[in-house]
Amino acid sequence: MLRKDHLRVSRAGGGYRPAFVDRSHRPLAARVLGAFEAAVGDRRATLDDRLETLEAEADDFKLVRGLAALVERECTFETQATVPPDRVRRAAFEAAETVGVTGASERAQAVDRAAAQLGVEPDIVDADLYADRESNEILVDASVRFDPDTLLEQYNLSLAQTALFDATEVRVQSVDPKRLVSAVKRLRLMYELRVTDDGDRELLVTGPDTLFRRTRRYGTAFARLLRSVAGTAEWRLEATIDDRGTTRELTLTDADVSVPDVDPVVEPSFDSGVEADFAGRFRALDLDWSLVREPAPLATGSRVMIPDFSFEYAHANVTYYFEVMGFWTPAYVEKKLEQLADLEAVDLIVAVDESLGVGEEIAAHDHRVIPYTDTVRVKDVVDVLQEYETTLIEAAADALPDALSPDDDVVELEALADRHGVSEDALEAVSFPDHVRVGRTLVRPAVLDRLESIVEVGTSLSTVESRLKEHGIDDVSATLSWLGYRVEWEGLSGGTVRERA
Repeated sequence: MLRKDHLRVSRAGGGYRPAFVDRSHRPLAARVLGAFEAAVGDRRATLDDRLETLEAEADDFKLVRGLAALVERECTFETQATVPPDRVRRAAFEAAETVGVTGASERAQAVDRAAAQLGVEPDIVDADLYADRESNEILVDASVRFDPDTLLEQYNLSLAQTALFDATEVRVQSVDPKRLVSAVKRLRLMYELRVTDDGDRELLVTGPDTLFRRTRRYGTAFARLLRSVAGTAEWRLEATIDDRGTTRELTLTDADVSVPDVDPVVEPSFDSGVEADFAGRFRALDLDWSLVREPAPLATGSRVMIPDFSFEYAHANVTYYFEVMGFWTPAYVEKKLEQLADLEAVDLIVAVDESLGVGEEIAAHDHRVIPYTDTVRVKDVVDVLQEYETTLIEAAADALPDALSPDDDVVELEALADRHGVSEDALEAVSFPDHVRVGRTLVRPAVLDRLESIVEVGTSLSTVESRLKEHGIDDVSATLSWLGYRVEWEGLSGGTVRERA
């Protein structure tokens, strides 16, 4: 963004159109960059003088100031002094009180006294006295990432962002609506995703004036949103602008603004600390459910909703959705409730901040409600998922035959379950007439007969492990137990096979 006093817009015809630059402004961009490069080693005041000369020669001084502001952010200025300026001032002011400065002669005496006290020459006192003033800072590095073309590109983006700072409503159509919704949610903006009459999806982002007192944070978030919009291939943005009390309309397209390959913006991964905290704790569990951030959009009448998360079950093509309703404005809560009411044939779990008082209303639409305060309890969500999982296991078990006869001599239940697209638990009621269940492994009796002949009392555990592995068996403990053996441990050196008592 630029400062508001750098904003250049046309209000012709009641509109609100940023004064974008094009290749005809390339020479000016090059001169601004050159002014900074030539000022390396000079005071900031010297650089300002050069920029003022450019302003006087240019058609629009605001354009020069805007370009310079973008370049200055990339530069490094330092205070350079032999003695810290605050120390010099303290010595000089004490000397001035002693001398009683009324003119140039007395000032020179005070400077000499301060220099003597500090152990430096008087000219150093003069140079360092106000070296930490902004105008006296030294430009030490002007190795910016811009060339004239990318500077103009960044200027157009920053100019449009500044114009959006006073938006009260933004409407965006893009070929990548999901990316935009993700950005909107991360920026904590109020939004709706609607389906237009021609079938396109339009993202409506509501500004603060219709909900609460305008804040700088909200205006800045609008500006940051434009970067995500401009990062998509094809887009159109329309915004309602509060121009000092006058309502104006702003229209931007991908032909106006693009994102240069500089100045990357790192955005947070989650909309809120509540969601981030929940995701971190849930993913630390070893469950048959995977947590997906911002899944595919769901149709809700004429609108579209992208839930915060979805849960995907490892053993079936089943998805349950999860929405976190935090502290929102009453108007936005009402819109969210309308969305939830319009969802059909979707299993949705909703964690609701108890302060909203809308849990019963959500439950009335057949959604599972989990009330929370400050943080969502993972156990509450897992309990609901386990209910779903029990139903899924029962359905999978009902679809299986009463008996299975795998071709394998040895097969683990986990692998067999994956083969049939079910969980291991779904195999509990199935019989295996051609195999013996040894722990979590199915083994043909003939293989067990061979194992009885190769496993003997006194054999080292490492030897047994190797022989069982040759037969495709990894569960050594369960197999030895089935054969009637145990392991006698010998400290850290290993173990020996013994008969089980």
